[in-house]
Amino acid sequence: MPTNGNNELIERFYRALQQRDGETMAACYRADAAFRDPVFELQGHRIGAMWKMLTSRGVDLRVEYGNVSAGDETGSADCQAWYTFSATGRPVHNVIHSTFRFGDGLIAAQVDEFDFWRWSRQALGPAGLLLGWSPLLRRKVQAQAAKALDRFMST
Repeated sequence: MPTNGNNELIERFYRALQQRDGETMAACYRADAAFRDPVFELQGHRIGAMWKMLTSRGVDLRVEYGNVSAGDETGSADCQAWYTFSATGRPVHNVIHSTFRFGDGLIAAQVDEFDFWRWSRQALGPAGLLLGWSPLLRRKVQAQAAKALDRFMST
């Protein structure tokens, strides 16, 4: 498959994630971009701040990615990430499918999908096993993640 600018953008994004380079990841987004996954729903500069926070905490982060595909307007990729969840010290192997929408040579929107229950069983242990399927636990994790991002951004 021939490469295009958006393929190269996705490749740059994931190479930066592999190198824990949140600055480069942040630079891949438009100023008015949107991001959503099972934990975060963010707009604009908060997306870059999230990646800076996650890459600065992920000292043992290991990432593999593939199936990069992009056209003029949309694209997708698959990613696997291995890391220690900082809140519990538990090891996580997350399998993620990302879809992208592009504008002006940058990411305008990104949606990351992963199995929240699978993630919560690994990251949270028994609580995730018992309650990872429930909206209550998901909302609690979302609230804690938002607070952590706010704290990170205020420093």
